Amino acid sequence: MPTPEPLTLYTSDHVRIDAGHLRGDGRLCFVLAHGFTCSWRRPSLRRIADVLNRRGGVIGLDFRGHGRSGGRSTVGDREVLDIEAAVSSARRRGYEHVVVTGFSMGGAVAVRHAALHGGVDAVVSVSAPARWHYRGTVPMRRVHWVIERRVGRLAVRLARGTRVAPDGWDPRPEAPHEVASLIAPAPLLVVHGDADAFFPLEHGEQLYRAAREPRELWIEPGFGHAEAAATPDLIERIAGWASEVVHSSA
Repeated sequence: MPTPEPLTLYTSDHVRIDAGHLRGDGRLCFVLAHGFTCSWRRPSLRRIADVLNRRGGVIGLDFRGHGRSGGRSTVGDREVLDIEAAVSSARRRGYEHVVVTGFSMGGAVAVRHAALHGGVDAVVSVSAPARWHYRGTVPMRRVHWVIERRVGRLAVRLARGTRVAPDGWDPRPEAPHEVASLIAPAPLLVVHGDADAFFPLEHGEQLYRAAREPRELWIEPGFGHAEAAATPDLIERIAGWASEVVHSSA
């Protein structure tokens, strides 16, 4: 794998964001947004970045409270500012087209960022929740324990290095499905697996229904959840979709 150029970004609310840049040929850059407790430096994200890099540049970032970034995770709220910093960095590097590709929590943040901030050419949301506070699966009940309980936050900090803000949301941020219609006219691709142990298919379908054209929904047979389950073939198809939609609209 090529070695990324290290980047230090700063958000509009003064949080330091650790990121890495893989220079690509052409005018397209992917901003790669990870899921809760992950990091752009982890092997699963590096493999995804390597495939995306065949089609364009890649800027991977660690959300606040994750990896080497500062601050504390707000689990989908103020992380939109982290993506905005990465998108701005891509523009400063001369990329004409920016596609935000997010997984799980990162997919929810990608949807919210495109809807509330704009400035991107397309959005890919993989394995993302459509709404907040979903507890319908065992893994998501565990995630809520981690977020909402002091002992849970300590455990995830020790195990994964993820620092979660203790105060919760005030006010409650807009859920992805509540703002998805605002993404248009930028294209939205929703990818969801029928074997997702965290969020069942209804989440991908709800996001898709809430969005306006241009939009696509890919239901992937046998696909589990987010970065860990993403195959090189799936990432290559996502990269091909992004390349096609941004260049067809140019």
